[in-house]
Amino acid sequence: MKIVTDCAADLPAEELESLGILQAPLYIQFPEGEVNAIEITADEFYNRLEAMRPAIPSTAQPSSGVFNEIYRKVTDAGKSILSIHISSGLSGTINSARMGAEHIKENMVSIVDTMTLSGGERFQVLAAARAARAGWNLKGILERLEKIRANTEVIFTLETLEYLARGGRIGRVQALMGSVLKVKPIIRVDHKDGKYTTLAKGRTITQNMGTIVDHIADMYGSIPLWATVLHGRFAESADVLAKSLGQRLNIKKLEILRISPVLGVHTGRAWSA
Repeated sequence: MKIVTDCAADLPAEELESLGILQAPLYIQFPEGEVNAIEITADEFYNRLEAMRPAIPSTAQPSSGVFNEIYRKVTDAGKSILSIHISSGLSGTINSARMGAEHIKENMVSIVDTMTLSGGERFQVLAAARAARAGWNLKGILERLEKIRANTEVIFTLETLEYLARGGRIGRVQALMGSVLKVKPIIRVDHKDGKYTTLAKGRTITQNMGTIVDHIADMYGSIPLWATVLHGRFAESADVLAKSLGQRLNIKKLEILRISPVLGVHTGRAWSA
């Protein structure tokens, strides 16, 4: 079984390579031309993002044709596919995947809506890839992903709402209010519909970090956790958040990673846990 995913999973290149995961390409469209998201580093992207303000780049989800080509190559080699993607509540990527699978051999492609993104999506992709390598059957892998989905919390804060607003991810009225009031939102991905919902609002990033830690501590208590802190360009704040999480929770594995440029188009220099 081969695992296929998208750029929104924030998987480092070494994980894609070591687990043999295929990632559908996605392009970031700058005024001077488009760039394959996997061919631009996070720092290069944020330099260009800040240089072009107030304009912002755009992204386009992978086409059904891209998915069809990936699926056909894998299935022609005799392998089945488990294709795992960003929440349908946040992107149309999974619709492209489903369309791309329409003319592939029956029962060769199974498609999963993670109902989340970023680190939460990554957890599911990694679990599926490792289980497939260990010889698990499809039913067992899908049951495992359901449990991971139900027990994963993706929560993040933003320096500004302008990128989410311009990308159509939140209402422009909310963005305007946030700008006027200098409010920095804390946003989580709702488990029910896989869409963004506002958890709280603070005046500073530091205040929001404390609220995020409190929220996660209330959710999980002393349960052993795998925690991933992701940031666009907030390395020092990410370190502080990671330390706070380690002090308050029963962390068994703690990582600090970078948010992919694909998600950075919509969040700016955000960070998440």
